[in-house]
Amino acid sequence: QVQMVESGGGLVQAGGSLRLSCTASGLSAVNLYMGWFRQAPGKERERVSCISTSGATKIYVDSVKGRFTISRDNAKNTLYLQMNSLKPDDTAMYYCGADLVDICYYNKYDPRIWGQGTQVTVSS
Repeated sequence: QVQMVESGGGLVQAGGSLRLSCTASGLSAVNLYMGWFRQAPGKERERVSCISTSGATKIYVDSVKGRFTISRDNAKNTLYLQMNSLKPDDTAMYYCGADLVDICYYNKYDPRIWGQGTQVTVSS
């Protein structure tokens, strides 16, 4: 019954911007730690960013610090990722994930709730 649906991916030139959205249904987002993950072909999935239930804690992988911003609107059950100054290395399938467990504190813990993914492609 719990679903996560991503949107906002697309094809952009290097230096461009995209805003990803992820809307949850079946659960109230106020109880969920949420994050963005990405996976490129032939590579392991990595955590891009994570946000606590209230939004007080935000974590970013070093490669996106200063370029990406994570936020959430619990009234809308929605998670966002604003991506600026995009690079070809950012090309990947982006997934939102959520869990009642603090996935921000536990770096190696994979969320149990996943969206279907949205493709981000950055051309040079």
